Amino acid sequence: MTLLEWIEILAVGFSAVQVVLAGQNKISNYIFGIVGTVLTTWIFFSTKLYAEMLLNTYYAVMSVYGYYQWKWGKNHETLPISTAQPRDWGFSLFIVLSSFGLFYAVLSSFTDSDVPLADAIVSALAWAGMWLMARRKIENWLILNLSNLISIPLLFHKDLKLYAFYTIFLFVMGIVGFLKWRKILQTQHSNELE
Repeated sequence: MTLLEWIEILAVGFSAVQVVLAGQNKISNYIFGIVGTVLTTWIFFSTKLYAEMLLNTYYAVMSVYGYYQWKWGKNHETLPISTAQPRDWGFSLFIVLSSFGLFYAVLSSFTDSDVPLADAIVSALAWAGMWLMARRKIENWLILNLSNLISIPLLFHKDLKLYAFYTIFLFVMGIVGFLKWRKILQTQHSNELE
């Protein structure tokens, strides 16, 4: 087995634990996420998935921000799960459109990427989804799953089979996470009404 294959196994392992913990609404998800994203950044650089490499750097930064938000949130209180408001959707749309435009322009003009369109779309959606997750918006699961759905054939194309299967796992966990968070959100609303 090559060094790249070993690093891929470790990266996918840490990242899988992160997703399971996020779905269970555990703040420790961010610790595993940071390790997984740092390792994944190196792998994606090695395979010329430059936008996804940058995306994983962003994930690491957003993991630090998300940890802080989940732990202390506004007014140093734990941030509850909530639904995205029009302002959140507007900012998410801005993230998707601006990052897609930038990624696609850079990838198609300044890199040797053979998949600039797919790489840019996957990454742009994931940037918005991660921002919503850090703000503990339930819709993060929907945006991230759209990114995952597009990413699966891209990863098979790049012969990153372990990451492709991991992304299928992410898709399933995205559904599980959404359902778990929806249940928590309903409990929060019930408690507020009492």
